[in-house]
Amino acid sequence: MGTINKKNLKKNCIWGKGNLKKKTSYKTIGIYTKDFRLYHDLVQGLKKRNISYVSLSSLQHIPNRIGVIITSHAVIHEINTPKAVAADAYDTIDHAIDKALHLLIGKELYQTIHIGIDPGEKPGIALVGDDILILKTQVKTPENVVKNVKRFIKEYPAHEYFIRIGHGSLLIRNRIINSLIPLQIPIEIVDESKTTSSQQTQRAHRDREAAAAIAMLSGGRVQRKLPLKPTRGAIRNIQEKSRQMTNGQYSISQKQAKQVLEGKISLNEAINKEKRKK
Repeated sequence: MGTINKKNLKKNCIWGKGNLKKKTSYKTIGIYTKDFRLYHDLVQGLKKRNISYVSLSSLQHIPNRIGVIITSHAVIHEINTPKAVAADAYDTIDHAIDKALHLLIGKELYQTIHIGIDPGEKPGIALVGDDILILKTQVKTPENVVKNVKRFIKEYPAHEYFIRIGHGSLLIRNRIINSLIPLQIPIEIVDESKTTSSQQTQRAHRDREAAAAIAMLSGGRVQRKLPLKPTRGAIRNIQEKSRQMTNGQYSISQKQAKQVLEGKISLNEAINKEKRKK
């Protein structure tokens, strides 16, 4: 089981730094489950996101600093508090952790939520509600952004929402924006040049941190769908990447590379199509 990190308990483990407000209480997450695999997945998920937690071996003497308990569906009935989350009832561990953080914050309705997006092959996403950093995460593909934004809107009610996306990775950025326009939420493109974290940190961490910074910046409003025009250089880069992924055995066509860049198919799908030709 995990150990209590007293140092981390004294600092705010949920909120970001900078202009974001700090929470005055020091409540943290407790883990109580008899399912070792679930426990392991929860610990890995919390550590990955640098979120403090306390392992509970019993429910008889729950420390006052525990604000919410993550558990399993099998034992949630044993917990005498409404702030409990059955992690195995959610589609992913990150989803369950998001719900636990929401309960830990204890806020039912926000005035304004800003959704920050750092565009890239694996975009970073952050939610800032009333100047409080709610969560930071990373999704696997640009096409997964809209699905996650829809979920966040459902789980974190607010009077108004704003989406802010970094100006980099132009083609991917435009794909993400075009997928979000049907949500009818104001979208702004912001200058992300000053948001990137130290190169010494892991890429996933940098992307999440950049998304949080982007959420706090204002930018130019998007008025309509944006063009998707892959350059010759971008097409050649995707073709080269397909060769690298197959140890030089396959190279996708320019047409397929263009479809990958436009988000119509994934690179793996394009490579598999090329394989079936031979």
